[in-house]
Amino acid sequence: MTRDEPSTQRYYDDFSSHYDDGRDRGYHALIDRIEAGLVAEHAPGARVLEVGCGTGLLLSRIAPIASRAVGVDLSPGMIARARDRGLNVVRGSAVALPFADASFDVVYSFKVLAHVPDIDTALREAVRVTRPGGVMLLEFYNPWSLRYVARKIAGARQIGRSHTEADVETRWDSPVAIRRRIPVGATLTEFHGVRVWTPAAFMHRWPLVGPRLGRWEHRASRHPIGILGGFLVAVVRRDGGARDGDARR
Repeated sequence: MTRDEPSTQRYYDDFSSHYDDGRDRGYHALIDRIEAGLVAEHAPGARVLEVGCGTGLLLSRIAPIASRAVGVDLSPGMIARARDRGLNVVRGSAVALPFADASFDVVYSFKVLAHVPDIDTALREAVRVTRPGGVMLLEFYNPWSLRYVARKIAGARQIGRSHTEADVETRWDSPVAIRRRIPVGATLTEFHGVRVWTPAAFMHRWPLVGPRLGRWEHRASRHPIGILGGFLVAVVRRDGGARDGDARR
């Protein structure tokens, strides 16, 4: 465990008690659907790892279509709730993944890497456990976005009983910075943008506005304008080997 990880663990243990609240509707459900959809393109019949699985909301969508689906998380509180869902999860760190080299066809991580101080080690670890030719979907927080502006205006929100968002490190990486961070032995192939048009999450509760925003967000995630998404998903291939389904045939 790195020096910063005990405080991060406490933050997410506190968050875990109500992390799922409200995520079955509105803005949060939309974001989860978009992100799960991106992973689902690569997951059928694959060995899949989620880095920072939380309570298992996304992993529970991917597990039924994967040949093997595993989650890893730093927080015992999050892990306990994921296990309550019947998921295969283990406790571990993004900077020291407890898996052998080339163990997975698909590795993905959402809402996590922006809070990992040693991001370069975490990226190397993701590459290490991905087989040659396999794919990684790695999400960063994008300063080229409406979400960034909204967060700067709103400030840190209360999280759990005793924490605010300021209690955990948050890093913002532009598309240019992300390209520079991709480790040797891997290639960034494309970006997908999540939360491109939404200035504030509460707008998805408005009867006339919410459904329209949702449609726009789905389309934008696979459009070049997605480069302005508040959450920017880098699709990264480990160099060498067969791609996706070719290796599983």
